[in-house]
Amino acid sequence: MEQIYTIPVNEAFDASAADHACGCPMCALYRKLEENELDLILGASMMEPDVRIQTNEEGFCRTHYDMMFVRKNRLGMALTLESHLKELQNDLKAGLLGTVIGKAETRPVKRIKALENSCYVCRRIDFHFQHMAQTVVYLFETDENFRKKIPAQPYFCLPHYRLLLERGNARLGKKQMAEFTEVLGDVTRNYLSTLTEDISWFCKKFDYRYDKEPWKNSKDSVERAIKFLRADLHGAPDKK
Repeated sequence: MEQIYTIPVNEAFDASAADHACGCPMCALYRKLEENELDLILGASMMEPDVRIQTNEEGFCRTHYDMMFVRKNRLGMALTLESHLKELQNDLKAGLLGTVIGKAETRPVKRIKALENSCYVCRRIDFHFQHMAQTVVYLFETDENFRKKIPAQPYFCLPHYRLLLERGNARLGKKQMAEFTEVLGDVTRNYLSTLTEDISWFCKKFDYRYDKEPWKNSKDSVERAIKFLRADLHGAPDKK
């Protein structure tokens, strides 16, 4: 029986199997989580005191600041920034003493360094995404129908291929892990082989001797190679 936490995983794998343009199903899951978190932080969660405490402390990475900026709730973002900036004013006051004693204080340095390496949205996404990766392994272990969906995937990007292998190794027995490794590896190696051929053909098309040859499936091979190597986590900005 399908559980509520398995539904998003099944939907993503079904969508990528049906339309290979959807790409890596794990990337699609990440982007869905990201959209949900951005909607929440600029909507229902914005004025919740416990959320405000966390966003004041963690802030956001540049990527998610940019993604929030182009969304329609500019006021919501401004209110979040107002609260965050006021708290930072208090946190950085200690730095004023450095102008008197002629020595940098550690508190502002530590606070800014922590802020540079934190993001409320990234942390929330990572928490849920790790559980989704574990759900993929669980479904492989317990659901015969799901097992059939893995070979039907267009590809798994390298970061998520690595993540699934790690999660599988932590949960599966020796026999099932060997099967999991084989099916994931087959999908990944087959795509890598095809992608390499497409990239090679793309390069040849810049040689005058191949000028009249068709492009085949190589025109978007550079973009696809980047997505395969580094994942496809952030969709195009939705300028509302």
